[in-house]
Amino acid sequence: MVFALVGLVVLALLGAVHRYLWRRFVGDTTAPGSPLRRAGTVAAFVLPLLSIGAMTSGRVGAPFWLQQVLAWPGFLWLACLLYLTLALLVGEVVRPVLLRVLARRDGVTPGAGARTVREPAAAGPAGESGTGTGTPADVPDGTRPRTEELVPSHSAGASARSEAAGRTATESVTEPVSEPATDPVAEPATEPARERETEPAAGPLATSATAPATTLAPGPSRRLFVSRVVGGAAAAAGLATVGYGTYGVLRGPSVRRITVPLAKLPRAAHGFRIAVVSDIHIGPILGRAHTRRIVDTINATSPDLVAVVGDLVDGSVADLGSAAEPLSALRARHGSFFVTGNHEYFSGAGQWVDHVRELGLHPLENARVEIEGFDLAGVNDIAGETEGQGPDFGRALGDRDRGRAAVLLAHQPVVIHDAVEHGVDLQLSGHTHGGQLWPGNFLAELANPTVAGLERYGDTQLFVSRGAGAWGPPVRVGAPSDITVVELASRQA
Repeated sequence: MVFALVGLVVLALLGAVHRYLWRRFVGDTTAPGSPLRRAGTVAAFVLPLLSIGAMTSGRVGAPFWLQQVLAWPGFLWLACLLYLTLALLVGEVVRPVLLRVLARRDGVTPGAGARTVREPAAAGPAGESGTGTGTPADVPDGTRPRTEELVPSHSAGASARSEAAGRTATESVTEPVSEPATDPVAEPATEPARERETEPAAGPLATSATAPATTLAPGPSRRLFVSRVVGGAAAAAGLATVGYGTYGVLRGPSVRRITVPLAKLPRAAHGFRIAVVSDIHIGPILGRAHTRRIVDTINATSPDLVAVVGDLVDGSVADLGSAAEPLSALRARHGSFFVTGNHEYFSGAGQWVDHVRELGLHPLENARVEIEGFDLAGVNDIAGETEGQGPDFGRALGDRDRGRAAVLLAHQPVVIHDAVEHGVDLQLSGHTHGGQLWPGNFLAELANPTVAGLERYGDTQLFVSRGAGAWGPPVRVGAPSDITVVELASRQA
């Protein structure tokens, strides 16, 4: 029941966000019935369906080829959805400012719903027209009637003083006009129809004689212009962000190096280097080539030991076994070690443990081994508790010599308090991806004691890797993927 309610809330939110994006990118910028509007409307329905398919196809046992077909567009659209929405929200702040600037440029009082344009009044004094000739001040030169052909200056002034206000402009015109110019200023929308019918059409200034001013509603062109500018800028910013984040993932992880001093580490183990890699996430998007890039990067660091701390895969051995095979090429003086992450338990953890063992890695299932100068322990991920295979710190660390330094491999940082209780000197974890997609790091901070980097909890230090891959969208923003070489330092050295 709870999952059903959560699902309905998620679907409602997804629908509301897509409606908002459609309105700003399509409804506000395209004409009704136009090909662009039809295409945008179709996309507003198809893209969320692809995203839902990408997220659920693996869970429902869809064929792997179908998972691959849905994964790229479906997951990429989720990243686009996030950053397009964020860009549009920024645009909501810019939109009224831009409208105000354009309104001032066009001579409209900010906040007014219309603009007033003075029209020529042939029956009034020449000075009242604002131009001295009875010509509208804001009419473009190309369409402005030449006043010297219409009304002599002495006749206009005399007529204004002698004629009644209701007389038409033709009575003040002394010379006929052979080719009437079109008045670019429209009649007031509120003028009664009967007045327009009885009004003589004797010249280009006939309507202006009885209407000293005209009120123009703000044209749709200004609003359309602002909508297209803001929408275009938001689209460019959002898509560029996703593009750069995708490039970072496909390029492969970078190498970080940190030094961690351990009080109990003997001088003989000073400078021991552990290559820590987590969250590789081999799956429908990141496959064999991704694994090969990671293996090559690790081997280039010449580590003493490799620690793979969970979330290796997003799929079954049957579908992804071949994509994981490059792991057999890992090289380290003391070998490569593996602990499960939560995603292994979505993908058949037992089969994967057997498979990585076949590839030459050493799974540490609530177990410990003695390495040169320290103990290396590993615990199962807490997701294994649903299968009766959760972390067992007593089994992994209970009977060891606490005079020796202990390094613990545990996928999730949340078990740090158990590590402190069992006298661990250094815990190596992953799981958080560093937030992966900003501002996801703020949400990750709510669920994890440390999101990325090295922190101390009592006598135990915790290092959290941002991971080498990506889950869901193959995109990282504000949290680049990495492989970290942790160099242990002895305080006795």
